[in-house]
Amino acid sequence: MALVAFFLGLALGLGVFLSQRLLLNRQLQRLLAILPDDDIGDSLPSLVRLRRSIVQANMERQQLEVQLQLWRQLLQVAPIGYLQVDEENQLLWCNEQTRQLFNIQNRESERSRLLLKVVRSFELDELIEQTRHQQQPCQCEWVFHPAISDAEGMSRQRSTTLRGYSWPLPDGQVGVFLENRQDLVTLAHSRNRWVTDLTHELRTPLTSIRLVAEALQQRLEPPMQTWAERLLLETNRLIKLVQDWLDLIQIEADPSKSLTSRPLELPVLIQSAWLTLEPLAKQKQLDFVYSGPDRLALSADESRLTQVFLNLFDNSIRYSPPQSTIQAKIALLPSESAPTSLQIDIFDSGQGFPEADLPHVFERLYRGEPSRSRSVSDYQKDTANPAGTASDRKFQQPSSSNTQTAATSVSAGSGLGLAIVRQIVLAHGGSITAHNHPETGGAWLQIHLPYEEVTAGRS
Repeated sequence: MALVAFFLGLALGLGVFLSQRLLLNRQLQRLLAILPDDDIGDSLPSLVRLRRSIVQANMERQQLEVQLQLWRQLLQVAPIGYLQVDEENQLLWCNEQTRQLFNIQNRESERSRLLLKVVRSFELDELIEQTRHQQQPCQCEWVFHPAISDAEGMSRQRSTTLRGYSWPLPDGQVGVFLENRQDLVTLAHSRNRWVTDLTHELRTPLTSIRLVAEALQQRLEPPMQTWAERLLLETNRLIKLVQDWLDLIQIEADPSKSLTSRPLELPVLIQSAWLTLEPLAKQKQLDFVYSGPDRLALSADESRLTQVFLNLFDNSIRYSPPQSTIQAKIALLPSESAPTSLQIDIFDSGQGFPEADLPHVFERLYRGEPSRSRSVSDYQKDTANPAGTASDRKFQQPSSSNTQTAATSVSAGSGLGLAIVRQIVLAHGGSITAHNHPETGGAWLQIHLPYEEVTAGRS
């Protein structure tokens, strides 16, 4: 009996041992199946192969840690900031530049804390949420105002213009690169002040030169009178260039203060701008066609919008072939409820813009070719022989303060016309783009403005 019990226990123990060994082998085979193939190690025992793989995995992990540490060191000394948050917007890591930008004093305090508790920036939080929601890179520019209570701290840490570039990461994490643009903003303001001061100083001597040129023009006899006329034309061109620079800087510096909005009838304003320049159009037998609503009231700056349409119509007149048509269209863009924006199209039948110039036509003083720099005599030649190419275009802005002069003559362009047009449209909350019209082939300027129905102050 004892012998039978012994053998039964032995059999049971062997069964348990073999089952455990079989289970262990299966687990080992699954582990080995995950590991990379190794032709040399295939002939080795499973345990030896497992030990080799564990050693290899540890080495790879150490290499990855070294690389991670290297990248962190590079980010630490990078001239731009970087921070990373998890799916709950807790700050995981940031580099030294980020700590300086946001005045983070304690390096340990930012870890595992909500970003808003470490960096009080609503714009940064919105950028991260937008990136996580859209799952695509985003960017945003804002002015960061540090939350410092004491006066001494405020004197040390000033507001900074930042631009953030965000990137979606796995597991809901988001990485953000931060660029300090304060030096660029300060440089731009300094440049604008310098140009403004210079243009103000130039206006007085240029006005004196113009008075002298006008006096000489009346007293001299041909052929010397021609030189006085040329001097007067070039002086007027310089005066106009100075005024254009002042207008552009004023609008860019503070768009809201440069506008005086009131209700107006847009179709009437467009018709009035065309009538101002109609004498120039008659010299080339050009027709004007308007299509759109007869009455459309909106709140805008009348003088600035008049400046926009005078500029666009003058360009169309200048580069349209004889006996052609210039068209203006207004359309309300539909939406789910009431229309909230309107579209204004102005196009001619000329040769249009060169394709290479389209992305740059709204830049200051842009010239696609050296031949784009023109004088008043060039315009007079165009009036006699208007077959000039579109690449010769130079855009100019007629003076809205003297419409009679704009209707009878035109000064040489300053090259700032379309730049001013764009800034005026942007100041109204709109946008403007340049194309070549698919039907006429001519230049096509398309303006979008926000629209809210108002009652016009005039009919």
